[in-house]
Amino acid sequence: MEELVNESKLVDYGDSNIITLEGLEHVRRRPGMYIGKLGDGTHVDDGIYVLLKEVLDNCIDEYRMGAGRAIDVRVNNGRVEVRDYGRGIPLGKMIEAVSIMNTGGKYDSKAFKKSVGLNGVGTKAVNALSAIFVVQSFREGQSRKAEFEKGKLVKDSNIIADNTERGTLIYFEPDISMFENYVYRDEYIETMLRNYAYLNTGLTINFNGKKILSKNGLTDLLNENMTAQPLYPIIHLKGEDIEIAFTHSDQYGEEYYSFVNGQHTTQGGTHQSAFREAVARTIKEFYSKNLELADIRNGMIASVAISVEEPIFESQTKTKLGSRDMAKDGISVNKFISEFLKKELDNFLHRNNETANILLQKIQDSEKERKAIAGVTKLARERAKKVNLHNKKLRDCRIHFSDSLSKDDVKNIAIESSSIFITEGDSASGSITKSRDVNTQAVFSLRGKPLNSYGLTKKIVYENEEFNLLQAALNIEDGMEGLRYNKVIVSTDADVDGMHIRLLLITFFLQFFPDLIKKGHVYILQTPLFRVRNKKETLYCYSEEERLAAMAKVGSNPEITRFKGLGEISPDEFKHFIGKDIRLDQVSLKKEDAVSDLLSFYMGKNTAERQNFIIDNLVVEVDV
Repeated sequence: MEELVNESKLVDYGDSNIITLEGLEHVRRRPGMYIGKLGDGTHVDDGIYVLLKEVLDNCIDEYRMGAGRAIDVRVNNGRVEVRDYGRGIPLGKMIEAVSIMNTGGKYDSKAFKKSVGLNGVGTKAVNALSAIFVVQSFREGQSRKAEFEKGKLVKDSNIIADNTERGTLIYFEPDISMFENYVYRDEYIETMLRNYAYLNTGLTINFNGKKILSKNGLTDLLNENMTAQPLYPIIHLKGEDIEIAFTHSDQYGEEYYSFVNGQHTTQGGTHQSAFREAVARTIKEFYSKNLELADIRNGMIASVAISVEEPIFESQTKTKLGSRDMAKDGISVNKFISEFLKKELDNFLHRNNETANILLQKIQDSEKERKAIAGVTKLARERAKKVNLHNKKLRDCRIHFSDSLSKDDVKNIAIESSSIFITEGDSASGSITKSRDVNTQAVFSLRGKPLNSYGLTKKIVYENEEFNLLQAALNIEDGMEGLRYNKVIVSTDADVDGMHIRLLLITFFLQFFPDLIKKGHVYILQTPLFRVRNKKETLYCYSEEERLAAMAKVGSNPEITRFKGLGEISPDEFKHFIGKDIRLDQVSLKKEDAVSDLLSFYMGKNTAERQNFIIDNLVVEVDV
């Protein structure tokens, strides 16, 4: 009987089910395999920026091979134009190079010795996912131009005489059927271009008429990105296939910017891990003291860039290096970085006594604080471990418990797709818990308002139960590499108390885990303020303007509900707000934000000054 039941459930499977996808159709059907997520440009890792990056990578590879010293980038109304002055794509194979998978010049290491990618996908994915894609190559007094629509060739000019300066011009418009309502953000593009400039001193990138270049490489990168004052001048070391820059500040934690062949590896990888280990051991050996590696790295802000032949990345978007060797038969990445630092950093510290003394003092200060809270830390870890056994604070997502995934798979998927909502109170956490995606969304419930941590030492992280358990849930005690969720979403009511809790949480992150914000992991959940409905239609409104528009749309006498808190929104309704249409505001942190001054003003003890500011800027909310 069981066999008959099973057979009845079988779906027909014959010759008609075997499908061959032609051209670039596979990219359009499975874009996530090639560019990660799609998105609309709201987030820095959305697909439209990956499309731009794929085109730019080819331009950078030309520069790194000694061809062309400038790149022109124009982005206007969703239209992208990139022009390099490299060697130009060989004209006879130009169409194949941008339209046939696994075709490209980077398989030949003589033509591209240390390029970003070797998989022959890059511009093909851009072509496939663009409504319009135009490529034109100029070389040796000739040119050729081809136009595509959604990956299909629609026009070919063939080879003609042309004395235009050599190089390649690519123009594309992302397909709005794939990237709905997309908008390019100049600040995201500019950050990307600046990173390219830091890694390629001498290269000039012209972005919408603005010139971007770097004279001091990774030193410029750190100076532009540090939000705390360095304790000593940046140590900048360069060698063949490697460049390193680092300093320390009084901030907690570690902050890293890593690159491979000019590619920003935002998720680190073997080179970043090797640097963390090697720099700490080299410093420890220099001082010949029994120093803890964690104390040496505490407060470190560093960047490491290496060039690798035939790099292996852990995803198509190349955000994490997986290579363990510099080349097929070469030295390991770990040994290469270790030997470079052991020689160059040791020599630097011997020649620069003042810097060496400041560095030692910083390490000893970190050691002193660690020892002072050692007992508290041990008890806090044990307490967090016990709470996790019967966890009423954290409702985790299944992705961390799947037996079908290896440890590496779990970590990689979690980084890409998982999130944790930090909520206030049981009612709000209950609504989100019932409506969340249990596979990728976790919930952490706060009890009351967190402590104002401004000006306190890290001891408070362990003494305060809420902070200790939150740190344990995120798994960030030993650094961002252990972070279990890609998005940390602060989910509070849109009232005065909710705003205060947001501020207290952000203060906590800025004080003790600033890299969590700097790397773009912290978000604010936007939830509707109003529900406007009649018998036929229900509209949710996130602002007064949206409420007025909704009232006009639904007609006379609509029912209007003002949501006072997240707990008032039913789980069925909440599904709309934390699903694919979720609205998130990313918390950003830049050097010009003057974090120290901001925290001092808003969270410090300047009561009278802050009180006057509140009175001068008071806005009275009127309920509808």
